Amino acid sequence: MAVDLSTPLSWKTADGDAATMLDELQPNILKAHVRDHLSVLFLGFGDAGEAKTFLGAVAGLMKSARTHLEEVEAFKSGGGGGTPYVGVGLTASGYAKLGITAVPENGPFQQGAKQSAATLRDPDPATWEQPYQATIDAVVLVGDASTATTRTKRAELLALLPPSVTVLGEETGRGLTNDNGDGIEHFGYVDGRSQPLFLTEDVELERDTTDGINEWDPAAPLSQVLVPDPAAPDPGVHFGSYFVFRKLEQNVQLFKQAEQDLAEELGLKGEDAERAGAMLIGRFEDGTPLVSQSAAGANSPVENDFSYDSDKLGQKCPFHAHIRKTNPRGSGGFEAPEAERRHLMARRGQTYGRRLDDPSADLPPVVRPTKDVGLLFMAFNSDLVNQFEFTQLNWANNAGFPSTPDGSRPGLDPVIGQGERPDPSYSRDWGRNGAQVVDPIPQAVTVKGAEYFFMPSLAFLRGL
Repeated sequence: MAVDLSTPLSWKTADGDAATMLDELQPNILKAHVRDHLSVLFLGFGDAGEAKTFLGAVAGLMKSARTHLEEVEAFKSGGGGGTPYVGVGLTASGYAKLGITAVPENGPFQQGAKQSAATLRDPDPATWEQPYQATIDAVVLVGDASTATTRTKRAELLALLPPSVTVLGEETGRGLTNDNGDGIEHFGYVDGRSQPLFLTEDVELERDTTDGINEWDPAAPLSQVLVPDPAAPDPGVHFGSYFVFRKLEQNVQLFKQAEQDLAEELGLKGEDAERAGAMLIGRFEDGTPLVSQSAAGANSPVENDFSYDSDKLGQKCPFHAHIRKTNPRGSGGFEAPEAERRHLMARRGQTYGRRLDDPSADLPPVVRPTKDVGLLFMAFNSDLVNQFEFTQLNWANNAGFPSTPDGSRPGLDPVIGQGERPDPSYSRDWGRNGAQVVDPIPQAVTVKGAEYFFMPSLAFLRGL
């Protein structure tokens, strides 16, 4: 029986072609793999034969999606920790240098991220950091829960490198958490919630152990993340996924000052001043959705079962708040809700950079970092045009999205939106009329480099 891509997968009962798919799929695609400590190595190929031998050897260090899921189950049952994550992706250039002609056909992948920069309003690639200005052929990711195991696996990997495979650069991810143990990004907000879930077991877990799935069902079909691997022995059962990598530097000082300035402009004082930041993100720092309540506190677990049905005028959560722009939950107004959902992608980002201040502490903006910290944005897609590029261009960068009852333009995503920023408006009092126009929030996130990869099947890598 062919793999059914039209629905989520029940991995525990998967058999036939679905079972084969899991045995030959890389981990971290269908379900996020722990990677509190992460090494991202960008590689360039010289000799095709040596590169193929290297990739085949790396496959020996990798586990399958099924093994990863079995490790997670064993850990839940008290069976100890799992093994490190190793992931491999190739660019279109990498495929060409390997002499492989059965290349994934998605347009942005074949052209590379540099060609999409102007369309997405990214900085000129000539200003990007190294290695992103160079021609990258492959990426290898090594991640785990501890520094020691990550370093050991990274050393194993580097020992396999032949002379003609060059390490062009490396990024190091280090997880940040708040006092509740939730993952956060450098502006101090809970990150990683509201993911599309591709496994029925994960959907059931969300329903039974969090705040439910009545308002927002996170279930997504496999077709939203998996692509037949065209160069694998059997693309009918061997799958991969398009992988977006973007290094996003965060000017924390600038953003936290913008929060403070917004609170002052709106006259928000005392504890209510925290709502200024929530109006930019769409959640309070602890993850409480702004549309649900006017103050923080719904953080155990981080709430995700909500919609914007009760806020059609944007009086609770601004239309242009980051999470409302990047996941409008059926409220965008330009597409049917099901079509809108198909733009969502599996985000697997990790923070980078060291800082001396506590991201969760109540400190003045002046002590916050201005550079050298940020997010290694990573996401799996089945269609780069309809997912990553669509959400960046048509949602985050589009001042006219989402649609509003009065036809006004909400403005850009204050976090990742790129382009000229019109003056936005905010309701001073939560859930009430009286929107006030204020100065635009300065852009505090800068793209320092990017690339598109395809994460092929293990069967492809072993067969090189």
